[in-house]
Amino acid sequence: MSYNRKERIVVSGLGVISSLGFSWQEFWKNIIAGKSGISQIAAFDTSKHDRQFAGEIKDFDPARFMDKRKAMKMGRGSQLAIAASSFALKDACFNLNGDKCKRIGVCIGTTMGEQQVMEKMNEQCIPHKMSFKYEALSAISYPAFSLANQVSLYFKMGRETVVFSNACASGNHAVARSLDLIRLGKADYMLAGGSDALSRIAFTGFSRMFAMAPEKCQPFDKSRKGMILGEGAGILFLETLESALKRNAHIYAEVLGYGLSCDAIHMTDPAADGVTKAVQKSLKHSDINPDDVDYFSAHGTGTKENDSTESKVIHNVFGKRAQEIPVSSIKSMLGHTMGAASALETIACCLAIDKGEIPPTINYETPDPECPVYCVPNKSIKRQVKVALNNSQAFGGNNAAVVLKKVI
Repeated sequence: MSYNRKERIVVSGLGVISSLGFSWQEFWKNIIAGKSGISQIAAFDTSKHDRQFAGEIKDFDPARFMDKRKAMKMGRGSQLAIAASSFALKDACFNLNGDKCKRIGVCIGTTMGEQQVMEKMNEQCIPHKMSFKYEALSAISYPAFSLANQVSLYFKMGRETVVFSNACASGNHAVARSLDLIRLGKADYMLAGGSDALSRIAFTGFSRMFAMAPEKCQPFDKSRKGMILGEGAGILFLETLESALKRNAHIYAEVLGYGLSCDAIHMTDPAADGVTKAVQKSLKHSDINPDDVDYFSAHGTGTKENDSTESKVIHNVFGKRAQEIPVSSIKSMLGHTMGAASALETIACCLAIDKGEIPPTINYETPDPECPVYCVPNKSIKRQVKVALNNSQAFGGNNAAVVLKKVI
C-alpha cells in the first residue's frame, strides 16, 4: 500500500473535556481569559500528602454523553474519550451512517489508561473477597487499550483502533499515526487525541518524585516549583482536504507533518538534543522553515529541568528568533493532563490558527535567565498564526512534535 505524502490532511472537528470546560468553545474562552482550572482534589483523600491540588473535572456526568448502563461498564478515561469524541463528531457535522463509520479509525493516547478501575478493584479486594461478577467486568474495562476500543465500539467504527502509551507525548503520537493512516489509505477519517483520568497512583507517584507544585503551575518562571496534575480528553477529527471541502466542513487547520525521537538517555530528565531532533524533524517533514513558525506551543510543565531544557530547544531551533516567537504553556491553566496533554495543546494550536489569538502562560511573575523565551505572560495576544508547532516530551526521552498550518 503506497503512502500518498501529497494528500492534504485537515482538522475539521474538535472535542474537549477539561477542568476549564466541556466543548472547545468553553475551553477556548477560558484559556484565552487566562483562567485556572486548578482546585483542591475531591476524588480521593490527599490528607497524607503535602500536595492537594490538581486540574480535576468535578462536574462530569457521563450520562450526559452516553447511555448510563454502558457508562457503568467502562472506566472514567473511556468515558472522557467518548464524550470528547462525540463533541468532535458533532463539531465536524459528520453523519454517522453505516458506510461512513466503517471508514473511521481511532487513535487514542494515554499515560495511566484505566488506572481508576484497578484502584477500585483494590479497594474492594483488600478488605473483602471480590465477587466474580465484578472481577470479570473490571478485567475487561481495565486494560489501557480499552480506551480506543470503547470509542470504536460505541460509535460502531470499522477501521484501525490504536492506543499509544508514550506518556506525555501520547496525544501527538496519536495525531501523527492518524495522519499516516489516512495517507496510506487505511482510513478515510480518524478520531485522534488523548484521554487520561486523575488517579491516586499517578498523584502519589509524582508526589514521591517531588515533582509537583503546592498550588499553582508556573512554567518558565524563576520561582517555579513543579507541575500540577490534571485530567481530561482532547479529540480531533481528521480527514482529507478534498473530503472536508466536499462536505463544506469548517477547517481549523492542516496537519502538515510530525517529528518523533527517542533519546533514551534518562527515564525522567529530558535531553535537549533529543527534543531538538523531534522538532527539527517535524519541520523537515512539513517542508517548513523555522522562520515560518508563528507560535510554539510548549510542553511547559513548570518543572525546573523541563522548562530550562525546552528553552534550549527553542534557541537551538529558532536561533535569533528564539526570544521573539510567542511560546506558551496551557498546562499553567489545566495542569498536566498526561496522555491528553499534547492533544489538548494541538487543539489549542488549531484554535490559535483559526481565531488569530495566542493563549497565555499564567502565573508568570519573575523572568528566569535559564528560560529566555517570550512565554506570552499572563495575557493572551492577538496575532495572526499561519503556522503553529506543538512540542511534547515524555518519560524515557519519547518526544513528539506536530506542525499545523492555516488553510488559505
